[in-house]
Amino acid sequence: MEKISILLADDHAVLRAGLRMLINTQPDMVVIAEAADGNEAVRRATETKPDVVVMDITMPAMGGIQAIEQIRRALPETQVLVLTMHDDTGYLRSALAAGASGYVVKKSADSELISAINAVHRGQMFVDLASSSQTIQDALLNRPTNDQGRPDTKSLLSEREKIVLILVAQGFTNQQAAQRLCLSVKTIETYRMRLAEKLGMRDRAELTRYALEIGLIGPGKFPPQEV
Repeated sequence: MEKISILLADDHAVLRAGLRMLINTQPDMVVIAEAADGNEAVRRATETKPDVVVMDITMPAMGGIQAIEQIRRALPETQVLVLTMHDDTGYLRSALAAGASGYVVKKSADSELISAINAVHRGQMFVDLASSSQTIQDALLNRPTNDQGRPDTKSLLSEREKIVLILVAQGFTNQQAAQRLCLSVKTIETYRMRLAEKLGMRDRAELTRYALEIGLIGPGKFPPQEV
């Protein structure tokens, strides 16, 4: 019997070891590769071409959302299952928009992970979230895409997140952005963390390129004032 080949992508080595042990005890599954960040996940997926990638969202170097997009573009036959601490429909929508087929919160991993891997490998959707079934259904039915049918990450950002993105892309420090928007520095840091996790981008240069690509900054566009 041919086993389901799996790549584990998570920046916590102890967690990967536990997941590898759990998966490798299954008669029809085998872990063939591991990665500690998004960049390594994309590289190892391209090298090994797994059936399923089990992917965390919050990782260094490149976040999980951006890694999902790159893996799905390069390997359309590989399914991606998100395994995350974020029990939130906003992250679920981001993951689905990037191309993930499943979403499991880490606290449910022991009981749900194997079922989720089997489901996404069969081409099915699998979501384990504490939210109501109707809320989850709404998220599944509203996977945003742009005119070319590709994931539309812009629509996943709140208006305030877009404003913070603009300020970051235009070179404002957290302190300057906080003063401009009459918010605390801690609040700006929280918005930047959300941007990093939703877009899979932590570097200011990446955020600036993205803001240019989606038209948030450019000629004739000025920094937002207090909102």
